[in-house]
Amino acid sequence: MTPAGRAEATIELYQAIEASNAPADRVATGYFRTRRYIGSGDRRAVSLHLWRLLRRRARLDWWLKSKNAPTDPRRRLIADLVFEAEMPTAEMAEIFTGDEHAPQKLNGDERALIDSLRGFELVHRGMPLWVRAEFPEFLAPGLEALYGGALEAEMQALLEPAPVDLRVNTLKATRELAREALAKDGLASEPTPLSPIGLRLPARTQLSAQDSFRAGLVEVQDEGSQLAALLVGAKPGQAVVDFCAGAGGKTLVLAAAMENKGRLAALDIDKRRSERAAERLRRAGVFNTTRHILAPGNDPWIKRRVASFDRVLVDAPCTGTGTWRRNPDARQRLTESDLAELTARQAAILDAAAPLVRKRGRMVYATCALLEEENEAQVMHFLARHPGFSVVPLPRAWPFDGAPPCSGDFLTLTPARHGTDGFFAAVLERTA
Repeated sequence: MTPAGRAEATIELYQAIEASNAPADRVATGYFRTRRYIGSGDRRAVSLHLWRLLRRRARLDWWLKSKNAPTDPRRRLIADLVFEAEMPTAEMAEIFTGDEHAPQKLNGDERALIDSLRGFELVHRGMPLWVRAEFPEFLAPGLEALYGGALEAEMQALLEPAPVDLRVNTLKATRELAREALAKDGLASEPTPLSPIGLRLPARTQLSAQDSFRAGLVEVQDEGSQLAALLVGAKPGQAVVDFCAGAGGKTLVLAAAMENKGRLAALDIDKRRSERAAERLRRAGVFNTTRHILAPGNDPWIKRRVASFDRVLVDAPCTGTGTWRRNPDARQRLTESDLAELTARQAAILDAAAPLVRKRGRMVYATCALLEEENEAQVMHFLARHPGFSVVPLPRAWPFDGAPPCSGDFLTLTPARHGTDGFFAAVLERTA
């Protein structure tokens, strides 16, 4: 593709994302699937530019609004080319030619916009913090209370691209054997610093095409997600529930920790997600797991199994604020009503899962969120409703040698401090 063709594809894809409720990566996958003529190099170039635009949207829109220009994918691309490439107007006109597979020609207003932006930096001292650090304005009070003077550094870390973390399937390989298998596929990897079953790749790759992946030796999973699942402390022979199993990422961790021994139930309300989990479980060689689709309301499955499980993992649906490195579009979609709906849903899920825990059993509540409303406050509200549970402090719950990576009673990981996605996990024990 020519630079003009790549620019037009970037605009088209950005428009498709804004018109869809689906995550950006899913929209991008569908876009490229229907355009097989776009080669791998061009797909990568378009994707990289698009994700850069998504990470800069608040700052680009601030500039566009200051110049009374429309805030749409085309103008964001124009502004980004000025800030990032310092592209002369004549050179930009060679991209915006109006030819087939190229953006429409620059009009007079757009040329004036280019001239008015030239010479400025993307970040301006007049921008409020929520614009500079690219997060929704309504979150500012809560995040400032949570992070204080470290807020901007924490949010800036969420603007950086995430590493590619893999989890080693210990049912089939040790970490060293998995590294050797990846090396045979031409992929260099390094052990993750916190998770004993993690590996980190230096760059993105088409992992599904590699023999090591097809053989079930590794799965893509952020190091923070691995730690949250390992904190459950599942052991061989136990009865364990993954209450919000989704596509099975943490189910796989639990099954491996159990060495395929004992009972593992993977529950979800979405049949399609559960079916995707089935494929991953087969590839990993997991056979101690049953899947169940929960019915709305009071599912009889739960009623028949009250106080039957040693461990229950509640990886609750959340805002995903901790995953903004991977999903930059999510920060632009989040609203106050979304947060209110999610916190109510989290509370209901915790109340539904709690009866499954037997006495002296544990329930781990986890989110990939940073917000106190979804994390510490959610746990405190749960304990007030369920006095038969108590918090197991993180140092006592930590399943590895040495001290945990953060202080306090809960696991709280962030990209700035730990190099992982943002994750929260609380270990709760039924004491009565």
